[in-house]
Amino acid sequence: MSRAALPPTPPPTPAPTPAERAGPGVHATARIRAVRMGGGTGLPVLAGDGPFDLRRARPHGDQARVCILGVMSAPLGGDRLRIEATADRNAHLHVTTAAATIALRGPTTAHATYDVHLNVAEHASLLWVPQPLISAARSNLRQSCTVDLAPTARLLLREEIVLGRSGEGPGRLSTHLTVRRDGHPLLEQQTRYGPEASGWDGPAVVACHRAVGQILIVDPALDRQPPHTRLFGDDPATGQAVLTPLAGPAILITALAPNTLHLRRLLDAAHLIA
Repeated sequence: MSRAALPPTPPPTPAPTPAERAGPGVHATARIRAVRMGGGTGLPVLAGDGPFDLRRARPHGDQARVCILGVMSAPLGGDRLRIEATADRNAHLHVTTAAATIALRGPTTAHATYDVHLNVAEHASLLWVPQPLISAARSNLRQSCTVDLAPTARLLLREEIVLGRSGEGPGRLSTHLTVRRDGHPLLEQQTRYGPEASGWDGPAVVACHRAVGQILIVDPALDRQPPHTRLFGDDPATGQAVLTPLAGPAILITALAPNTLHLRRLLDAAHLIA
């Protein structure tokens, strides 16, 4: 008695990749590690994918310098971007970006994430000074920055945000900054701007201004000679900045201004005093 041939067994369906499981958009991570090498600082890890192109810049003394270039439009809706920068013991690292980062809507209304993680070890220093972040209309970005510092570490972190391009309002933007020193909280800060963020454009937040920024300086030397609170800028219409000592060897400079030109002048003036 004949038996009908069975159909061939189909090949197993491959398991989805982490990016496929995470949903649409670009998923990319950049990693930077600075270590002490002889009389200077080396960069044994300098790796980026997606929109991140990491370039070594000319060192300054014993400080290694890295510039992050954006090679594609990002962050767009659905993107998941992450930067990790570590300065090992006695290493000194300076990181900047080549141009402003523009948050755009992209092909989906889903939010994008842009997460920065900084680690600074004993007797090391890290300067994190990117170009401004621009929140374009209809974008949706959740940005976070987490910093872990050893007790003798030094940090300078500068942040500038532009709420909307010329002639438009901002998109949805939330920022979250967490700084820990020796495992203990030093600063926890969260702000929301744009549609659905209640009161963001009121007098208690940005009022009529569209450029906001801050500089955080953490340095054990500030324990010996902490600065006093000080206000910069005579006319609120052109922006103001305030320098505030924190509960620890740190100071926070915050500023509001109608545009990036005035914002940078205020931040630079306060930084010179600090």
